[in-house]
Amino acid sequence: MTASRFQRPPVTRAVGQVDVYHGQPVADPYRWLEDVDSEETLAWVEAQNRVTLDYLATLPARDELRRRLTALHDYERFSVPYYRGGRYFFARNSGLQNQAVLFVQDTLTAPARELLDPNRLSTDGTVALTLTEPSPDGSLLLYGTAASGSDWQEFRIRRVDSGVDLEDRLQWIKFSGGSWTRDGKGFFYARYPEPGPGDAMVAQNRDMKVYYHRVGTPQSADRLVHERPDQPDWGFSPDVTHDGRYLVLTVWVGTDTRVRVHYLDLGDPAAPRIDGPVIRLLDAFDAGYGFIGNEGSRFYFRTDRDAPRGRIVAVDATPDGPAALTELVAESAHALETVALVGGRFIAGYLADAQSVVTVFDRSGRRVRDLTLPGIGTAAGVSGDPDRSEMFYAFTSFLTPGTILRHDVESGEQTVFRAPTLAFDPSQYLTEQVFFRSKDGTRVPMFITRRKDCDRNGSNPTLLHAYGGFSASLTPAFAPSIVAWLERGGIYAQPNLRGGGEYGEDWHQAGMFERKQNVFDDGIAAAEFLGSERYTSPNWLAIEGGSNGGLLVGALMTQRPDLAAVALPAVGVMDMLRYHLFTIGWAWASEYGSSDDPRHFPVLRAYSPLHNLKSGTDYPATLITTADHDDRVVPGHSFKFAAALQAATSWRRPAYIRIETKAGHGAGKPLAKAIDERADVLAFALANLGTG
Repeated sequence: MTASRFQRPPVTRAVGQVDVYHGQPVADPYRWLEDVDSEETLAWVEAQNRVTLDYLATLPARDELRRRLTALHDYERFSVPYYRGGRYFFARNSGLQNQAVLFVQDTLTAPARELLDPNRLSTDGTVALTLTEPSPDGSLLLYGTAASGSDWQEFRIRRVDSGVDLEDRLQWIKFSGGSWTRDGKGFFYARYPEPGPGDAMVAQNRDMKVYYHRVGTPQSADRLVHERPDQPDWGFSPDVTHDGRYLVLTVWVGTDTRVRVHYLDLGDPAAPRIDGPVIRLLDAFDAGYGFIGNEGSRFYFRTDRDAPRGRIVAVDATPDGPAALTELVAESAHALETVALVGGRFIAGYLADAQSVVTVFDRSGRRVRDLTLPGIGTAAGVSGDPDRSEMFYAFTSFLTPGTILRHDVESGEQTVFRAPTLAFDPSQYLTEQVFFRSKDGTRVPMFITRRKDCDRNGSNPTLLHAYGGFSASLTPAFAPSIVAWLERGGIYAQPNLRGGGEYGEDWHQAGMFERKQNVFDDGIAAAEFLGSERYTSPNWLAIEGGSNGGLLVGALMTQRPDLAAVALPAVGVMDMLRYHLFTIGWAWASEYGSSDDPRHFPVLRAYSPLHNLKSGTDYPATLITTADHDDRVVPGHSFKFAAALQAATSWRRPAYIRIETKAGHGAGKPLAKAIDERADVLAFALANLGTG
């Protein structure tokens, strides 16, 4: 792609803004772009999109990719079903629906009927379901919706028999589900104070409180159950135990994996008492504790306390002092990711080199069996009740769409419940796992998916997708866009960088704070391995990541502009000195540190993508993607980075930003918008790798 074939966007106005951090001045010439609703910013967005979309319209592969992606998405798919009050609830997408539709059926063989179609809640599919929680007897459905990709949710209640909504309407909810009392007369949830006028996109989210909502009453009548005005950064996740006796409150601070666990004794589940004292069960904030379930006053947790790869413990819920842990399932060589209590047994989901292993234990911790999985991939979404032996889960891989399996925890019998049919022949492709050494010698795994007849000649278009942060594990998963890339001769590579959770908490902590550079070193080593092993070479490599992964791409392209020919940062955290000032950004200080801290400032300054662009550098062809309603990683990050990149790059290759409207951080994006964006991104990559 030569310079004569693409247009430069208008030059962005620079201002003389300079901030002083611990005695060091730092320029911020595009500060005004943080005001995403100002007339000048809106005009800038329009001008940038005009140039970007004009360029994308010229790419020869774009329309063909859109058609193929549309065809690949056009298959029936289902969520894992869950059982409530004698009924089964599940989501289904017939193929090209913007949002999946919620269905209910009385038995597994009874006809299913539509219960809630979010596609009817907006004309363009931009209202998505965020929560579906039936009452214990299955008669009512608590559901949450979010508009235009926002993290803000609105809760409503629907009668399951009639499909009619009640008048209940709850607002200003973020990062919270709802948990019904056993009597089905109400539920617990957490919410933030209502933002001031115009502040919903940028106001910091603090002072979360726990409320009880009684069905049929206005939100103004909700009863305050718990708050901590002395701890405005604390968040609460309410969970009523299956027997209805206790309300368990997981107390979190930002994205820190350490939590506290408090609880409220509700007394008689048939007439719960919500005004009792909140008991501090695990209050040291010393580890992660994931509540699994209970047997009376005996609580079960998945924890990394004294076990960075995770173990299962029991705790007696007594108000008489610090709780002692009783180990039931010891730490193993694999990372314990999830545990569910089904049919009186623990269903433990492990990662063995980022591949799923599922083991069944009884309540004493005795191993019963390993589930037989269809292959190398990811088992997730276990659904089942503590007092029923039936469970469901989903299995997926890079080459296998989500298949729903039914398993009986007593007999061990397992059957395929639902398997999608897709017009794609996976037998032509393979996934292999390789290991490479990072800069400091650390052994890092990577999945590589390609055609079986792919020649390792150093000239295969390769998409390297990575994340590396927040203890999030990247495991094999199916995506039609990967198939479309493979069909055009591409290779898809997914390394498991430090900062993730693939090997437990130690692996996570190896990519935090002052060790964040390890993540970038791992990403560089992954790209170099692909070159040294002749899968590809820098001229044929595109690097991609979203959110924290967008930060990764920004850091890689500023530290090693020669590493790849194409960079695709999506909704990235690009300004590491100011990220904590917007919406929930403050919560990430437990992962990154904060520029307010003199210890963290030099570390953040050293890798912040916005602050490490150098004028006249030949940066990779770059397509930044973001959305105007992203209230998690606010779009100002991408706006400022795009402006600075366009001022710094040599313009031998394009540097564009694509700004989606009526969309957010990614969750709930209408399928039509997702297909359009993915077609644009892949077409951009192919064009600038010289293949499309």
